[in-house]
Amino acid sequence: MEYSIQHIVTITLVLLTGLSAGLCFTWSNAITPGIGRLDDLSYLSAFQQMNRSILNPLFILVFFGPFFLGLINLYLFKNASNPMIWLMFLAIAFYFFGVVLVTIFGNVPLNEILDKTDLASSSIEELKQHRSVFEVKWNRLHLIRTATSIISFLFLLFSLTQSFKITSKL
Repeated sequence: MEYSIQHIVTITLVLLTGLSAGLCFTWSNAITPGIGRLDDLSYLSAFQQMNRSILNPLFILVFFGPFFLGLINLYLFKNASNPMIWLMFLAIAFYFFGVVLVTIFGNVPLNEILDKTDLASSSIEELKQHRSVFEVKWNRLHLIRTATSIISFLFLLFSLTQSFKITSKL
């Protein structure tokens, strides 16, 4: 079977979106509940280190790839059927608004505040205050990212089935 550029872009889009949704799900399901059991200093220190280590080229590809590949996909399938275009558009919109923008304008500012905090010189009360400001907001925002990345992934799976039907007719 030959694969067209549309197939390759669509498969890569679905893969990267699935990886992003999986990362969000794993973070919500295991990481935040696990570190949530730590004392304030350990919790804040662990979050600082995870936030610092996650910023790497592979993460950037998985995080931003779905949005840019989604736009490319919309262009490649501009003449496709209405249901497929709408599924793809909804997937991209959910990902952009619920993952990219929530991250940039919600989670990242919280991460940056935490990163600038000198935990070693903070008192027990200051650590408790830092955590109370950070944890609840961050987890609420992350829940939005988790839900919307999974919804985006589902829309793309439905879109993928449509794209194979369309391109096999071309």
